[in-house]
Amino acid sequence: MGDFLIKDAQVVTDGRIFTSDVLIRGKRVERIDSSTEVKFKVHEINAGGLFLIPGIIDDQVHFREPGLTHKACIYTEAKAAVAGGVTSYMEMPNVNPLTLTNELLEDKFRLGATNSLANFSFYLGAGHTNLEELKKADKNRICGIKIFMGSSTGDMLVDSPDVIELIFRERNDLLIATHCEDDKLVKERTEPYKQKYGENIPFECHAEIRNEEVCYNSSSYAVALAKKFNSRLHILHISTEKELSLFTNEIPLEDKRITAEVCVHHLWFDKSDYARLGSRIKCNPAIKEARHKEALLKALLDNRLDVIATDHAPHTLEEKSRPYLNCPAGLPLVQHPLNIMLELYHQGKISLEKIVEKMCHAPAVCFEVKNRGYVHEGEMADLVLLDINAEWKVSKENLLYKCGWSPLEGQTFKGKVVKTFVNGHLAYNEGSFDESIKGERLEFDR
Repeated sequence: MGDFLIKDAQVVTDGRIFTSDVLIRGKRVERIDSSTEVKFKVHEINAGGLFLIPGIIDDQVHFREPGLTHKACIYTEAKAAVAGGVTSYMEMPNVNPLTLTNELLEDKFRLGATNSLANFSFYLGAGHTNLEELKKADKNRICGIKIFMGSSTGDMLVDSPDVIELIFRERNDLLIATHCEDDKLVKERTEPYKQKYGENIPFECHAEIRNEEVCYNSSSYAVALAKKFNSRLHILHISTEKELSLFTNEIPLEDKRITAEVCVHHLWFDKSDYARLGSRIKCNPAIKEARHKEALLKALLDNRLDVIATDHAPHTLEEKSRPYLNCPAGLPLVQHPLNIMLELYHQGKISLEKIVEKMCHAPAVCFEVKNRGYVHEGEMADLVLLDINAEWKVSKENLLYKCGWSPLEGQTFKGKVVKTFVNGHLAYNEGSFDESIKGERLEFDR
């Protein structure tokens, strides 16, 4: 592996930026000091004023393995993540077979250990009949339980109030992550559009079908249950202004029992982009009117929203080329969340310190991840070296997703990942990868 001394970096951590050397020894950060000399052999990196941030922790991705690997797989998507500065991820259970048992969950952890360049954890999925499996889950060994309270099918859609209440009551010691949309209302709202357009509903109607009410009805129900049972609730991909009233910024994150995530595509795109991108930005919850995007950013800045994630959800272009009703929802994003946020930084909308707080610190605090999320002595050396002024363009040639496309193609970004360290291992270095050491299973301190 080797040890590294990063000289003269602009370190971004704990709400401040300061110039320092950072010594990586083995898997951990050993020393952070303005002038560091060592008497043993190290690889010295002259950062020359580049910015050094903690590795991003993405709490919501879909890597499609097992069973859906024509779209993506752990190997390809974890590699894309590392190139984008994401050193740890938490992956979803809607694969094939569905991750509804602890045995299947451990199978995924074995896949991660074999194939993932980034650190990993996996959610155990909630179904109608697997409460005993949920009870057996070790709260310090998995990131959480995932409940699809809408926008899923078969055993992954949990729409029985009795079952949902049991889960909230029985596992109030383990983080419950929810997809909140009112599935019954979605079906009702779809019917008039089907009558008018048939299968070929215009994609801009997605924002009208899966509107603010669809989201709020489900999110407010989840919050009410969490308050009733003192559950540890984390609502994924908040997309509307109305939902923001459900969350508070009056207590520190570490004391919150109810937290919320916003995804980069809901901060970047709005309804006007359907005219240009159509099915490529069809996702659930839907990308909506610009007023929602503006409100989400404001709530992120004032700490009503806690975490930034991607909900990376790739499909093939062939699948995304289908008419509206048969076109799957989701878009690939795990290679580019930092680029989107840096662009908002250059637009004067968010600070570097806040980006690091919401993409690195807050996921570690929210999920109680052990020894990650900060540039601290003694913590795991998940680090990203950035050139925040380098300009580059997203193209098919530099995409690493297995699906081979991105809604960001043609976009010029200012800000680029130069190097990514995963557990002290230089996994990505200016376009090249060292895949000789894989990522590790995340551990939690609950």
